[in-house]
Amino acid sequence: MIAEFQIQGQDFKKAGEASFEIRNRLKRLGLPPVVVRRVATASYEAELNVIVYAQRGTIQVDLREEGVEVKVTDEGPGIPDIALAMKEGYSTAPPYVKQLGYGSGMGLPNIKKNSDWMEIQSEMNRGTTLRFRVNLNENQSRDR
Repeated sequence: MIAEFQIQGQDFKKAGEASFEIRNRLKRLGLPPVVVRRVATASYEAELNVIVYAQRGTIQVDLREEGVEVKVTDEGPGIPDIALAMKEGYSTAPPYVKQLGYGSGMGLPNIKKNSDWMEIQSEMNRGTTLRFRVNLNENQSRDR
């Protein structure tokens, strides 16, 4: 495992710290810049979703033969309609979150755009698990 981070819900002062550290660790490993950028972008979006919606969560990052895999679990309300949540611009963020500049409804769509594989499992009143992978080999990656 490259890294594991605990994320506290509603802690906007620390928003982006985990994804910044993920980026730095991947750079130190010498991974291609495009891979580092895509993982960092998707991780940032996932981190913000935990901060905005959940009480707490965890981000785990692993380097596998095929790519960088990230698993994000949270203790939150769950996602009632994943297909709807995947639509650009759809947001259930409260007004105060939008006033802070978050909650534009681009989180899950940006994660999907920046990953080669993604899955979401969510259970109402229990939480959500998001997994995504960015492939190391460009031949295995989706067109960019």
